[in-house]
Amino acid sequence: MKYLLTALILVCVFLRVAAQTGASNDSARTLQEVEVRAYGQNRQLKETGMAISVITPAQLDRYNNMSILPAINATPGVRMEERSPGSYRLNIRGSSLRSPFGVRNVKVYWNGIPFTDPGGSTYLNQFSFYNIRNIEIVRGPASSLYGAGTGGALLLSSKPADFKAGAYIGYAGGSYGMLNLNAQLRLGNAARNNTISYSRQSGDGYRDHTSFRRDMASWESQLSFNERQSLQTSVLYGDLYYQTPGALTKNEFLANPRGARPAAGAFPGADQAQAGIRQQTFLAGITHNYRFSDVFQNTSTVYGAFSQLKNPTFRNYEKRSEPHFGGRTVFTWNKQLNSTAQLTALAGAEAQRGFFNTKTFANNNGNPAALQTDDEISNWLYSVFAQAELQLQSGTSIQAGLSSNKSSISIQRLSSPELATQKRTYNNEWAPRVAISQKIIPQLLVYASVSKGFSSPTSQEVLPSTTVINTNLNAEHGVSYEAGVKSNWLNNALYIEVNAFRYELQDAIVQRRDQSGADFFENAGTTRQEGIESQLRYNFVPKSKGFVSGLQLWGSHTWYFFKYRNFKQLTTDLSGKALPGVAPHTVAAGLDLNTKPGIYTNITWFYSDPVPLNDANADFASAYQLTGIRAGWRKNFGSKINADLFAGVDNLFDTEYSLGNDINASGGRYYNTAPGVNYFGGLTLRYSW
Repeated sequence: MKYLLTALILVCVFLRVAAQTGASNDSARTLQEVEVRAYGQNRQLKETGMAISVITPAQLDRYNNMSILPAINATPGVRMEERSPGSYRLNIRGSSLRSPFGVRNVKVYWNGIPFTDPGGSTYLNQFSFYNIRNIEIVRGPASSLYGAGTGGALLLSSKPADFKAGAYIGYAGGSYGMLNLNAQLRLGNAARNNTISYSRQSGDGYRDHTSFRRDMASWESQLSFNERQSLQTSVLYGDLYYQTPGALTKNEFLANPRGARPAAGAFPGADQAQAGIRQQTFLAGITHNYRFSDVFQNTSTVYGAFSQLKNPTFRNYEKRSEPHFGGRTVFTWNKQLNSTAQLTALAGAEAQRGFFNTKTFANNNGNPAALQTDDEISNWLYSVFAQAELQLQSGTSIQAGLSSNKSSISIQRLSSPELATQKRTYNNEWAPRVAISQKIIPQLLVYASVSKGFSSPTSQEVLPSTTVINTNLNAEHGVSYEAGVKSNWLNNALYIEVNAFRYELQDAIVQRRDQSGADFFENAGTTRQEGIESQLRYNFVPKSKGFVSGLQLWGSHTWYFFKYRNFKQLTTDLSGKALPGVAPHTVAAGLDLNTKPGIYTNITWFYSDPVPLNDANADFASAYQLTGIRAGWRKNFGSKINADLFAGVDNLFDTEYSLGNDINASGGRYYNTAPGVNYFGGLTLRYSW
């Protein structure tokens, strides 16, 4: 409450000193006009011949200011799940098959820095809501430019589109003890500036044993030496702790959906085991931009990072230490060949190196006991890539890219010196991509692409929580065929996008869970993933003297046909079964209303089909619908002060459902109950100078 009182005092002071009232700012560009940077495009979304989702600050700020999850789930082809507060999982076209928690099989960058570690894992939960202000999601294989990852790529940015010096404070609170506080100071000007941020988020959780706390501090700087050269710095430190309640069986879920996993057989319950994760991460990266001439430039990034994790579980206590470093460089040449053609070519490389240590102990009520295993893990990877794009005045664009990739992992079990070091090198993988787009008329773009994706096993899949080393696990790889259309009508008021794809994945890596809840992985033969993704937005044009300044209707639909094509588990033939963890249909829709006095309302509705929970399709999570509302008042007071006071409700009709199900769990222990109806409110203040 002290944070809320502080914020209320500040708003009273700010409003008192405001000399004059300004109009609300509803001048944000429509989504289709937002510039896309993935694949070196640097042009508006409606002009890009690829399946990509863009999430802007306006979309992030229409929910509860606690998490990026609802904004991501409003986009087609992407699914983010929260198993318990602080435990996230990201799914791009079924890629969460391999991910018991965290993010795997998706390459993630933050401010251009590789955030996915060289072991292949991404601690996305380390970010606070305020560390991410813009998101680009490449749906489908992105290996031709971004290396390993058959799911796609996630490009995150914390930088605002326009820098304004000033101070910012944001507070949000909600049901189940949820609090989120952010303070930010911006100094300098557009050419030379510094941004210092601190955020703290905590909560008690909906289920038993789901307390959560995260502290984040960051520093970002921009230094432009001249028109040719600039330097950016991004530094962050995060300290995260969250309790893990464990999954429930169906009977436990129906009897007490808010309960934590009870003791079962030889394994303790979540409370007795003190199951949870303490995770600390430090990352520092520097990006240098240099323009050699009007047509030739280079962007190079180097970084160093260190993560430390402690994880008492139902079967043991794990400690991980994960220092790593790396870099990425891209040379770009952009030339107008003649009056009818422009050529853009880029080439570069990316490399990462990690020196990890993982120790497992017996778990004595949340404390490490006898040492079980002590493993030194060395991993490295590199990628060399090139891409060229020819744009013709006729509206034709042809893009071709190719990368060469190699990775290696070695594991030395220090606790068993008699064992030889286990090594595996995943030999050179070539990942090509060819795409063509054609503007039929100014309002209509059609495109098609063929791309190959691959993904080597992560270090946590080769050495899973069972502590059994499996260097026989193979990389998964496949070819994706895709076609789509983007159309823009009624003077940018109506935007429609539809794409269809077919993806044949070989040696798909899938997750299994034993009775203790420990994960292990195996190759699952061949999968066929086919789908149609669509979205539309309609902006009503308000009357110049009317009360309404903006009204938008939007919707997205994902329709998937994901099957095992050739897969046997021992003597059981699972060919033709639906891939677990993927709903055939998901729909999101919303309405955004803004008025000239600054009052606004955001309404969101989401639907998911039943989801198969195991390879045999013997068990399913039920279908569910969710409704959320946010309403508030945004106001500019003069040219320097801006306030946003808001309140809302999520899961308005108190739907009981499971989110972040544990796929292929032994004994049917699949269910992680999501929160029921919950309320939130908050206040943000910005002061610019």
